[in-house]
Amino acid sequence: MTSAIPLAEALIACPSVTPATGAVFDCLDAALVPLGFAVHRSLDGEAPDGPVENLFAIRQGPPGSRHFAFAGHLDVVPPGEGWTSGAFVPEVRGDLLHGRGAVDMKGAIAAMVAAVADIPANAGTLSFVITGDEEGPARFGTVALIEHIRAVDSIPDLCLVGEPTSVSRLGDTAKIGRRGSVNIWLTVEGREGHVAYPHLADNPAPRMIALLAELDALVLDHGTDWFQASNLEITEIAIGNPAANVIPSRARARISIRFNDLHTGQGLAARVAEIAHRHGGTSHATISGEAFLTEPGPFSALVAAAVEAETGIAPELSTTGGTSDARFLKALCPVIEFGLCNATMHKRDEAVALADLDALAAIYRRIALTALIPQ
Repeated sequence: MTSAIPLAEALIACPSVTPATGAVFDCLDAALVPLGFAVHRSLDGEAPDGPVENLFAIRQGPPGSRHFAFAGHLDVVPPGEGWTSGAFVPEVRGDLLHGRGAVDMKGAIAAMVAAVADIPANAGTLSFVITGDEEGPARFGTVALIEHIRAVDSIPDLCLVGEPTSVSRLGDTAKIGRRGSVNIWLTVEGREGHVAYPHLADNPAPRMIALLAELDALVLDHGTDWFQASNLEITEIAIGNPAANVIPSRARARISIRFNDLHTGQGLAARVAEIAHRHGGTSHATISGEAFLTEPGPFSALVAAAVEAETGIAPELSTTGGTSDARFLKALCPVIEFGLCNATMHKRDEAVALADLDALAAIYRRIALTALIPQ
C-alpha cells in the first residue's frame, strides 16, 4: 500500500493554527488532484482570528454507485512552549513522528489519502470533507461545507471522521455518537453601595450564589444505554469588584452542560433560564451541538470488522469525549469516528507511531472498499 508517512510529514510542516488557510490546503490539494479528485476550495466567513478555508474533494464513481466520505480538519491548536523540536518541524525520533497535528488530525488525513490511492476509481464515489475551523468556534467550517455538498447534490451514503478515538492502542475505540454541548452565561443585577449601609444597596452576590447552588444540585439524568449521565459544570464566577468596602452592582457566572440524547440544547437553556429568573437573574445560551447517536448496525459492524481484520482488536463502541464535527455531518448521513491514539493530542511533543499511520491507512482502505462494495 501507499505509505501515509510522507504526506503526514508534509502536512505537519505547514503551520495551521486555527483558523487554517493556505499552505496546508495547498499540500492536501496537490496530493488529491493526481488521484483523480476534483477539488473545491473556499474561504467561508470570518472567524475571530481570520478567514476559514474549507475543502471538498470528490472522485466520481460509476453512475449509481455508492458514495463514501472521509472527513476531518487541518487546523490545529496553538503549539505552546517547550517542544523538544519545532512544533511544525516534523521529526522522526525512534518509531514516532513528532509534530503538531500528528494525531489530531493531520496523520489521519494522510492515512485517508494513502487509503484512497489504492482504491480503484470504478469502486464508487469517494470524497473528502476537510475544514480549517474545527479547533476554533467551528462556525464557518463544516457547516459551510455541508451547504456546498447539498448545493452540488453530492451527499454521501456514509461518512467516517478521522478524529483520534483510540485510547491505549490503535483500534480499541470507535465513536458512534457524542454528547451535546451548551454554554450559558448568567447575570444577576444589583445596586452598588457602601458595605456599612446595606439597606441602601442591593447585593447581587447572594442571589448568584443561590442560583449556582440550585444549578449545581441538579441531577439531569442517570445516563442511557449508550451515553453517560449529563453533567453541568460551573466554569466561571466573576464580580470584578476592586473595592473592599463597596457592594457590587452585578454578578456574573458561566456554566457548561454536556448532555446526552435525553435532552436538547434549547430545552436545557430554557430550564436554566427559568431557574435564573426565579433568582432575579438572566441567562444567555450558546449551543455548540446537539447529542447524536449512530445506532449500532451495519455501519458500525463494517468499521469494527475492518479494524479487527487489520489489528486483531474488536473496537469498543463509545460516545465519550468532547464534541467533534460529526455533530454537523450527522445531518447528511450516518457518521462514525475512528482514528489514531489520542494520548498526546493537544500536548507538547504530540506524536504518532509510524506503524500506526500505515495501519490506519489499511483500515481506512478496507472500510471504504466495503462501504462502496458491500460484501
